[in-house]
Amino acid sequence: MTAIALRPPEIVMRLQRLGAAHPTRLSFLRQLIRRATREKWRVRKHLFDLDDQGFGRAVYAVETPARTYSLVAFSTPLDDEKRSDRVIAQAWDTSYVLYDGLPDAAEIARLEANAPLQEAGRYTRSELVLARANKSVRLFEEVAAALAQGRQPDEEQLLGVGYLLRTTAVYGNGKFGIADRDEIAARPELAGSFKAEMLTVWLIRSFTLDLVDHIAHRCNPAGAARLAPDLRRALGVGNATGLGMAPFLVRHPLLTHSWFLARETALARVRAEPQAGAPERDVFLKALADLRQRVARWHSDDDRQAAATLSLAADLDALAENLDRLLAQPRPWDALYRFAEDHFSLEGQEACVSLILEPHGALIDELGDMMKADEMPGHAIDGTMSCASLRQALLASYSWAAKVDFAEPSANARFWYVSAEKLEPRLGERFEEDGAELEQPLATARDALSLAAALAQEPPTASVADFLLRLPEWRHAVRRAQIVARFPYAEIHDNLIGADLRPVDILRAKLAFFGARSFDPRSDRWLRIALFSGEPLIEDVAAMAPAGEAA
Repeated sequence: MTAIALRPPEIVMRLQRLGAAHPTRLSFLRQLIRRATREKWRVRKHLFDLDDQGFGRAVYAVETPARTYSLVAFSTPLDDEKRSDRVIAQAWDTSYVLYDGLPDAAEIARLEANAPLQEAGRYTRSELVLARANKSVRLFEEVAAALAQGRQPDEEQLLGVGYLLRTTAVYGNGKFGIADRDEIAARPELAGSFKAEMLTVWLIRSFTLDLVDHIAHRCNPAGAARLAPDLRRALGVGNATGLGMAPFLVRHPLLTHSWFLARETALARVRAEPQAGAPERDVFLKALADLRQRVARWHSDDDRQAAATLSLAADLDALAENLDRLLAQPRPWDALYRFAEDHFSLEGQEACVSLILEPHGALIDELGDMMKADEMPGHAIDGTMSCASLRQALLASYSWAAKVDFAEPSANARFWYVSAEKLEPRLGERFEEDGAELEQPLATARDALSLAAALAQEPPTASVADFLLRLPEWRHAVRRAQIVARFPYAEIHDNLIGADLRPVDILRAKLAFFGARSFDPRSDRWLRIALFSGEPLIEDVAAMAPAGEAA
């Protein structure tokens, strides 16, 4: 079977395409679901101590083959004027900790005094993830009221939103004193990217659904209904994500490369398949029907996303109309992809990538194991390299950057800095705001061109080590140039400080790898999404078939 080349980074790593990303079966939450189903993880409510209004505490224990993890949840009263999705908020409807093991009463009391404070709390290595969430107030109250009256809530309204609670932060990796990533990285159930965070959100979903059922039952013990199983599965957990996450793909080039390389390798494998069997066709048709239904409910107040969603709906209609013809061709999945590439919007093309991968778990799922990176060795600078060789490699890797004229103010319009208040990345307007002297090294295109100009002044045989001894301010750019030369998907091929930058494009790419759906930009700097909508409930996976999902 003749191989198909991977899509090159100059196509894959452009901001507009990143901003059209869709989740795939390689997304992190899908990988987690498959493992939990295969290993038959079991969930039990260790504690569910809530009052009539749903305020109190709960503990959900997850038993994996190797160890137990617990979601410790706290639900507290919150005045409407204090409810905010912004990271500067200081109070939330609910707060959570993913605990390493099963907490005793003393540990629960300790966490109850700290978790609702979030960043202001004090934590130990037993806490693996810290999170908080707010109710989608009107919808949550309407669902609780309907259930209390013994009826199911309006399905279209419910699924149009897709969640009852929306997280505003899910912190891991040692932030604010919780356990460092190194403490759990070798555990198979949490190996790979963001598995502990996805486990936390999966458990929050169950708590959310139990919370609304509990409030309805306490309101009408004799006549309340429980949320119907199909609605429980359809609902996920909302998330509001902003600038704090945007630089991640820039700051972690090796990890970024591993994610995109896995997805592009999967796509190339599937496109090379010589035929489309009946089982694969059936899974594809189901996935296409599901996506068309989701897109029909996908609404956004953002003009660009609204237009993109309309184009996506039209693309999916065209795909359905031409499907039989395309799948009858040699290399049918390649024919389908090429049809999308020739006729569809970027949204439609990337949706097609997701759909093509869906029926081929046996062929591609093992690629999930490569979606991680040991970044420390990869960040070591090779000082023996000559300045001429580095400049040649840099100009080859960053040929796209030469198209940007940084003499134009619009190309230098923004700068990235870290907020002193929240210790998170923010984006400043260079010619309108103070603080450019605090700029973070995220202007990758500008710095690459400037480094190339500096290297041109050096003797060709001079070593990079000698160059950096005299000009240490170039260390970050040299390190990045050497990484990108070896790992082609490590770099976003666009200007990250230009006036036309939309950080939500970067956010969407990362969130799609998480497994997010229903992208709803609220500005060019933050968006809302849903996680786990339509996926199995964690309490059900022990009884599911070993495959855990289609194909």
